[in-house]
Amino acid sequence: MFKEFATLKPYLKQYRLRYIAGLSCLIAVDAAQLLLPQYIRRAIDAIAEGSPVSVVAYIGLAMVATAAFVALGRFLWRYFIHGASRRIETALRDRLFAKLMTLPPSFFNKSAAGDLMARATNDMQAIRMATGMAFVAFVDGVFMSVAILSVMFIQNPGTAFWTVTPLPIVTVLIIFFGKLVGKNFKKVQEIYSDLSSVAQETLQGVRVVKSFVKERHFSQKFAAENDRYRDASMTLVKIFGFFFPLIAFLGGLSTLVLIAVGGGAVLENRMSPGDLAAMLAYLEMLLWPMLGAGFTVNMIQRGAASLKRVNEVLQHEAEPSFAPDAVQLPDALPLGDLEFRALSLSYPGAAAPALERISIRLPQGKILGILGRIGSGKSTLLKLLPRIVEPPRASVFIGGIDVGSFDLERLRSSMGFVPQDSFLFSDSLRNNVCFARPELSQERFLEVVRISSLDKDLAAFPQGWDTVVGERGLTLSGGQKQRVAIARALASDPEILIFDDALSAVDTETEEKILAAVMEERRGRTTVIVSNRVSTLQRADLIAVLDAARLIQLGTPAELAKEDGFYAEIAAMQALSVMEQEDDDERLKEEA
Repeated sequence: MFKEFATLKPYLKQYRLRYIAGLSCLIAVDAAQLLLPQYIRRAIDAIAEGSPVSVVAYIGLAMVATAAFVALGRFLWRYFIHGASRRIETALRDRLFAKLMTLPPSFFNKSAAGDLMARATNDMQAIRMATGMAFVAFVDGVFMSVAILSVMFIQNPGTAFWTVTPLPIVTVLIIFFGKLVGKNFKKVQEIYSDLSSVAQETLQGVRVVKSFVKERHFSQKFAAENDRYRDASMTLVKIFGFFFPLIAFLGGLSTLVLIAVGGGAVLENRMSPGDLAAMLAYLEMLLWPMLGAGFTVNMIQRGAASLKRVNEVLQHEAEPSFAPDAVQLPDALPLGDLEFRALSLSYPGAAAPALERISIRLPQGKILGILGRIGSGKSTLLKLLPRIVEPPRASVFIGGIDVGSFDLERLRSSMGFVPQDSFLFSDSLRNNVCFARPELSQERFLEVVRISSLDKDLAAFPQGWDTVVGERGLTLSGGQKQRVAIARALASDPEILIFDDALSAVDTETEEKILAAVMEERRGRTTVIVSNRVSTLQRADLIAVLDAARLIQLGTPAELAKEDGFYAEIAAMQALSVMEQEDDDERLKEEA
């Protein structure tokens, strides 16, 4: 359990002065509290002996001064210790998020967003309690227990012995219940992650949910996860509901023993009434360390369970910036041929390869078109270029250099990637376009929105380019989102531009206009276009046709049009579809 807390060692060292100051204030407060029963003893004995009122008043003033000191000390230890735990929580959350930014895409394919959010929020709260209140409860419990027992045994050893007899049972209970707490709290956190994932996924896809009238299904799904969370939490509540009253019961037995033994000692004049009152006060104070031990075990177990979940992310292997045998390269991406050399790739656990023996060479400044059926490996091939999927060594080259030899940041910043499903941030259109280049000039901004044909929709945006597009661009159409993504890629002025079926939601006329403008803009620079429209690929210098992870055709558009094969079939089918559409349009005009 405690090995998980090794993660916090640098933070505990960083804030050690705060902990030392808080610990000093805490011990000072505990020491002052130990004086209060002594004041009570002196006051009762003074009253019993008929001492002057001034003596009792003096004792009362001393108690008030001590209470004021305790109040100030409590404020200070809370400020230092809880302040340190809050800072640790903030620093660890920053570290977790920064780590997430370094992890490969494969990690996020296997991890639900709701689960990661739970680790960054709910688990962090448990860690904060472990580094704050648990620390206080432990130190306070140890110091107060030792100090109170010492005072009790020094003043009345016989009475103290019988009074504390039930207390060793508490230690056994703490160990037993601590194991139960850790096991059940981990289960609660895991179910909370599942609950968060369901909520996040449902809200993110709420438009799909509504379009298929599945509101009731997802409400029931959420309710089922919510009930699981409630049941797991109630199991934990039952444990505490039994544990703390049991501790209080044992404390009550100790009080009963004290009254019986101590009362007899008072009657036999072996103790004064003040001594008995002081011992009762000490015994009442001793109940908190016993309960505090339970709190400590609870919070430590919770913190360890949460830290284990956070450590699973922190200890995950980051995305490699360099291959192990990478060489020192110039700052700029070297211009030259783009080449896939006998490339084969299989995803872990997949029954069939994603790509098999792919060899393509594209000269610098040319356009590569890629055509293929769904699942043929087109998107995988594109993801290898910026190493979103890590390619095998000596299989993908830019300018004759293995892409694995490039610094990851340098490699990706030299590419513009436009996916079919364009992700937009909940920000203005301008900021989405200028995402990669916040310093983009107004002149260049207007140029890229013109090239992407986004400018023709300007009148539809209420606040112009400052219109906020909503979460994931929900206020825009599919074609508008794709054009924003194209403008964003062009704004970064990449050496290599990659379109992964990025014009699928754009009409043919707009597509032709965008392609013409993009090709004019990027003359002399390398472009890769994936599309299932032959008309889109007509501008390519070289077309690769993929099927079932293999390269089945490779050549210019003119060459492939003359060959029997998939390209010619698709071209004929789409040409026929265009002719039929033109005939339908002509017939509608005649009828009108």
